[in-house]
Amino acid sequence: MLVDDSATLLLSVSTILTKAGYQVEKASNAQEGLRKLGSGIKVDLLITDLNMPGLNGIEFIREVRKLPQYRFMPILFQTTESQQAKRLEAKAAGASGWLVKPVAAADLINTIKLVMR
Repeated sequence: MLVDDSATLLLSVSTILTKAGYQVEKASNAQEGLRKLGSGIKVDLLITDLNMPGLNGIEFIREVRKLPQYRFMPILFQTTESQQAKRLEAKAAGASGWLVKPVAAADLINTIKLVMR
């Protein structure tokens, strides 16, 4: 599942993932992502943005981790920010990894393969 308020980013990342053989569910904000996760769909990996309206990515990760079926799912945090404090905050919230935008397609796929082992 991809969660990002940028329609351009949702399209570009979902295209990369689809071409790599992944099925992609998209949400344009954290609230929509939580609704979809709560609807019973099966998600194996979550990629979320930091800066979104309403819940930000860190708050979103905290909410996702409260859902028993998603407590141990890999979550990648994708953002333009590279501050160490934000990385630590995301990790404390339950993020499995960090990607700084823009992410090259090969790097994205390699990171996904790494966290999906």
